[in-house]
Amino acid sequence: MSAALTGPPLPSPTGPGRFFRQLDLPLLGATLALAGFGLIMVYSSTHVSAHPFLYLRSQALHLAVGVAVAGLLLAVDYRNFASGARALYVANLLLLAAVLVVGRTSLGAQRWIALGPLGQFQPSELAKIVIVITLAKHLTDRPGPYRSVWELMPFLGHVALPILLIFRQPDLGTALVYGAIFVGMLYAGGARRRDLAVIGAGGLLLVPALWHVLKEYQRRRLLAFLHPTLDPLGAGYGIIQSKIAVGSGLLWGKGLFAGTQGVLRFVPEHHTDFIFSVVGEELGFVGSVALLGLFLLWLVRGVRVATVARDRFGALAAVGIVSMVAFHVFVNVGMTVGMMPITGIPLPFISYGGSALMTMIWATALLLNIGMRYQKAGIEFDASPAVPVRVIRMRGRSERLEE
Repeated sequence: MSAALTGPPLPSPTGPGRFFRQLDLPLLGATLALAGFGLIMVYSSTHVSAHPFLYLRSQALHLAVGVAVAGLLLAVDYRNFASGARALYVANLLLLAAVLVVGRTSLGAQRWIALGPLGQFQPSELAKIVIVITLAKHLTDRPGPYRSVWELMPFLGHVALPILLIFRQPDLGTALVYGAIFVGMLYAGGARRRDLAVIGAGGLLLVPALWHVLKEYQRRRLLAFLHPTLDPLGAGYGIIQSKIAVGSGLLWGKGLFAGTQGVLRFVPEHHTDFIFSVVGEELGFVGSVALLGLFLLWLVRGVRVATVARDRFGALAAVGIVSMVAFHVFVNVGMTVGMMPITGIPLPFISYGGSALMTMIWATALLLNIGMRYQKAGIEFDASPAVPVRVIRMRGRSERLEE
């Protein structure tokens, strides 16, 4: 990917000065900018109500808690999470199963666990980070090369169990996010493209069977994506109104806090799933592109963390986080403008939702953790014709990178 870097390995941060010097400041800055922008848009989309600051206070509180926990995550070497991967995986399955028993139901889905005066928590959001950590450890313990689809089956089983539990809630969008994490990490870890294509084709063959498992509202959403005008006042209403809101913003938008389609509730779930339509209406094409530019900066710095990680586990965990965020942005924005079906996937850092916001903050903390404890040797993805599978190698070394 680039020339080998020289010099002795950098030590882990031991003091405040070294700690901040080794943080990826562009990644940190992009995260803070996105989170701050998210607070503004949550207020803009909910201020026309009897309690204009209700959602803003809740989102700001979750952001504060997320940042506080993120500080603790930065203080712990990320390799310690690998050592506890098995316990994390089991605890994750138990928590997802508990949702089906004691979870709170809202909007036809059972996804939340009530925490009394602390509100509620969505375990499937935190489970995304757990899947990244545990799958990275699994791939590190079995470094390949992977020469057939059958050698990928243990990894498929690794993500299949939590996907099934989440699909039962039902939460199709989050299940798809796990699939994106799975594909991104396996591709980076050395799986052949044709083997991943075979797995993808197998998934497509299950679509007719899954169609009968989906809830009625989920089937209506998928049909509305193909033809919104079939049910313009029902399943197609959200897509139609969202496209109207985005289009009405034109180049510069109507102005911050001056939108009408969202705040007057023409666009359903305008502060959560469809918050990008508020951005498009109030800030126009220019504001939307600026927001997407921030996401691009975040993703580019995330990829850089993967290329400088000191070991295979850190590199694969970074790839998993980047795959997760990239999929979120692509599907959410595509859903808003009618290019993707409605799946309930929030826009990272922007959409209202405490569990989702804290998960993205903690995922960023893990990325920063990996990036600040790198060795100057770095890593790169080797896909040369002489190598039968894509592998991760140390720059300047000929042997396969191992833990």
